[in-house]
Amino acid sequence: MSEPEESDQRRLARNLNELLQELRVAQAGVQILFGFLLSIAFTDKYAAVGSYVRVTHLVTVLFAAVAVAFLTAPAAWHRVLFRQGRREDVVRSGNTFTLVGLAFLALAMTGTVLLLAEVVLGGWPAVLVGVLAFVVFAGLWFVVPFASSQRAEHRQRS
Repeated sequence: MSEPEESDQRRLARNLNELLQELRVAQAGVQILFGFLLSIAFTDKYAAVGSYVRVTHLVTVLFAAVAVAFLTAPAAWHRVLFRQGRREDVVRSGNTFTLVGLAFLALAMTGTVLLLAEVVLGGWPAVLVGVLAFVVFAGLWFVVPFASSQRAEHRQRS
């Protein structure tokens, strides 16, 4: 005997709950990263770094800040629109905000790895490490899931 189909409201409530649970993980990580990146500018060694490192650091901080904004937006939307019957809007927009936030988090992580590699290795090896970090984040977070989704969709049509 099969379970009765889930009502639209229950499905939306479950989707929203799952979204907010997933965001708790990403939010904690990006906020810690953001704090760490901010603290770097206040170290003695930072005063001696060149403009390449400073610009890379600033861009990385901005990527992290944008990631924080997008990854916390669904919780804010949920709170602002609470009990207004707009759960579907929150879930739809929250999904988009989460994907954009994860993209900026991937860029912030890439920038952080690049900064560290620049301090440790310098030059082209550092850039290569940064590119490798980007490929890993983009691949695991976006390319592989998208490809898997496309394969599943293709199998359903066949």
